[in-house]
Amino acid sequence: MSGYFSEARSAETVIDRIGAGADPRLRRIMTSLITHLHGFIKDVALTEKEWEQAIGFLTETGRMCSGTRQEFILLSDVLGASMLVDAINHRWPAPATESTVFGPFHVDGAPVRQMGESISLDGKGEPCLFRGRVLDTDGNPVAGASVDVWSDNADGFYDVQQPDIQPPFNNRGVFVTGEDGRYAFRGVKPVSYPIPSDGPVGRMLAALGRHPWRPAHMHFLIGAPGFERLITHIFVAGDSYLDSDAVFGVKDRLIVDFKPADNPTDGWLAEYDFVLVRRTQ
Repeated sequence: MSGYFSEARSAETVIDRIGAGADPRLRRIMTSLITHLHGFIKDVALTEKEWEQAIGFLTETGRMCSGTRQEFILLSDVLGASMLVDAINHRWPAPATESTVFGPFHVDGAPVRQMGESISLDGKGEPCLFRGRVLDTDGNPVAGASVDVWSDNADGFYDVQQPDIQPPFNNRGVFVTGEDGRYAFRGVKPVSYPIPSDGPVGRMLAALGRHPWRPAHMHFLIGAPGFERLITHIFVAGDSYLDSDAVFGVKDRLIVDFKPADNPTDGWLAEYDFVLVRRTQ
């Protein structure tokens, strides 16, 4: 059969060019990608102008990326791709805590703080006490768990978005559980915020009639020896964007009722127990 390109056999012709020595997993991924890409182009009868616009969009997306901004992660998030990859790779049994998107604003090297310490360095926002336990699926406390947390400030920005306004590591910290598996820290009650919308992803959302807003949430990255790493959020109950999160990250079990704290100086109280899954390999 001819190896020349034709519209009828476009995908097959490209796939046939993959070398015999290609990694099997790479072969499977690229075969599926080429098949679906060519099928998509045929399905919508893509015009040359539209293809040029797509190339321009991806080029501009790459140019927007920097050490503090990842436009491709935003693109993946708003298309639901990040959440789908997350769901496929974290099919954990109940009662394990559900995972959600990592997001583009995590920073390595956040300071390890004493249990109960505040992560709010600018003193802005409504104070909030966060506390709970890290448990295994049998309900036993997990000692030595690293609880890495981060959130926006009272104005809806992360510190890396405002390096000239917020102090470094504002609203960030790492806490390590003791034998009782408990964690506690003080911060501010998160607020809703828009994902960066001044780039190509923001313009795409506007063209689709979608808003860029995320409901208020606190990020958690929890790891412990012998357990699967957990990346998740807790969301503020009653937020107006819970049903339309721009990145599809909300899950029912992650919505938390923020209540007035017993101690008025703490402002609000958010209690949540995280359940980790033991690593099998």
